[in-house]
Parts: sequence; structure tokens; C-alpha cells
Amino acid sequence: MQKPLTFLAPLALIAALALPAMAQDVPEADPTVVVANVGGTEITVGHMIAAWATLPEQYQSLPDEVLFQGILDQLIQQTALQQQFTGDLPGRIELQLENERRSLTAGEAINGIMQEPLDEADVQAAYETDYGSAEQTPEYNASHILVETEEAALAVIAELEGGAEFEAVARDKSTGPSGPNGGQLGWFAAGAMVPEFEEAVIALEVGSVSAPIMTQFGWHIIKLNETRIQDAPALEDVRADIELQLRQIRAQTRIEEVTAAAEVDRSGADGVAMSVIKQTEVLE
Repeated sequence: MQKPLTFLAPLALIAALALPAMAQDVPEADPTVVVANVGGTEITVGHMIAAWATLPEQYQSLPDEVLFQGILDQLIQQTALQQQFTGDLPGRIELQLENERRSLTAGEAINGIMQEPLDEADVQAAYETDYGSAEQTPEYNASHILVETEEAALAVIAELEGGAEFEAVARDKSTGPSGPNGGQLGWFAAGAMVPEFEEAVIALEVGSVSAPIMTQFGWHIIKLNETRIQDAPALEDVRADIELQLRQIRAQTRIEEVTAAAEVDRSGADGVAMSVIKQTEVLE
């Protein structure tokens, strides 16, 4: 039986067996510190940090002792395999290395653009555009009693008209998941409920109870508890989203500008069949 590779794939199993990491103060890392030497090739803390940064998110959150040992093992294995490799690298590897360098360099350029400071006037203008003219949104707080038939709904109405408390009847009679909570549905805006239910809520006065309303879920008796107007959020509440949006727009604009300014000749692609991009065998 073939022995399985011991790269990072088994980390999830290792994590399941590992004890929780204890919180501790971590000194600032020195990327030049050598943690291993494989046949004369040094592996440093910097190499390990760079390897961690490329891990999928589900691996990055593993305990430190699991990550440290797993990454170090992987780098040692990769180095040993690299040293024993003889001959020339296949063309696909050379091309992948070129693409990787291109991608990482372009990513660094984008990071630089994204980190450039924003003009506060631009942030304010974007806020006014997105929220300044936004209409105030009415929201409703309602409760309901859900039953299966119209006859059961009319019986609930009679019980309420006889003086029974809505919340008590909801807990006793409602078949919906809100029944144990007295039928309370909380706050919601237009579009959150099915049309028949929403129309009945909008038509109610605060404190009043609807006639039986039929929807796809059954028969409802609705009580409107309260209404309010949802104002636009304050700038500070949405600043992070606005700034991210502005940075993304700026980055996209800069990408288009530098691409337009570059000397680009696409004529070589005209005579190439588009299906060639799947022919990986020609790179061997």
C-alpha cells in the first residue's frame, strides 16, 4: 500500500487530536532566524510566515503548535524533494513560476493603491450619494396567531373579542414557530413577509388586530404592536464600507489606466484556437 504524503493535508486530523493552545504573549518575529537546515539550505522564520500566509483560512486558525510543526515539516519535505530532483524543470513549472511572480507583483501593486489615503471630502460625497437622498423606510413590529383553517381563525377572533390576551392565545393556539413567544415576529420592513401578510400589516392601526388573513402558510390573525421609521445610518456606522468601496473603485480605475497606457499587442491571439488553453499536455 502506498504511504500517504505528509504535507499539510493531514493538519485537520492533527488539530482534532491537539490540545487547545494556551494564550501567551508572542515576541515580535525575526524573519531571519534559521529554524532548520536541509542539506545546506536554510529554512527561516520568514519562510514559515510566508507559507502560513498562503494557507486556506480554515488552516490559518489552527492552534499555533499544530501550524508551526506542520509548516516546518512541509518546508523540510519540499526542500529535501527539491534537492533530490535532477534534470530540467518541465515547461509548465517554469510558466507557473512566471505567472506566480506576475500575480504576486500585481497584487503588491494593488495593495499599494488600496492603502493610499482617502480624501475625507470623497468619503463624505460617497455617503451623501448612497444615503443622503435615501427615503426613510417604515418598519413594523407585529405578532400573529397562525392556525390551519378559517374556522379555527374565526374561533380565535371570537376569543380575542371576548377579552382574551393576544399573547396568551398565541401561545395556546398558534401553530407557527413564534407561538411560544406570544406570536411575536419582531421588526421587519416591506418585502420581508409574503404579500398578503404585508398588506394586512400596513393597513392596521397600532394596537389593532386584523381579520383572518389566508397565506400559503395557513390563516393568520395579526396584531400590529408598533411602527417606526428607519433613518439612514450615520456616516461612522458605514464608513468602513464606504472607504472600501472607494478604494476598490480607485484600484479598478488605476488598473484600467495602466493597462490603457501600456503598449499592448494582442494580434498574436487572433489565429489561436480558444480551446488550446486546456491542452496542458503540451507543456510537459
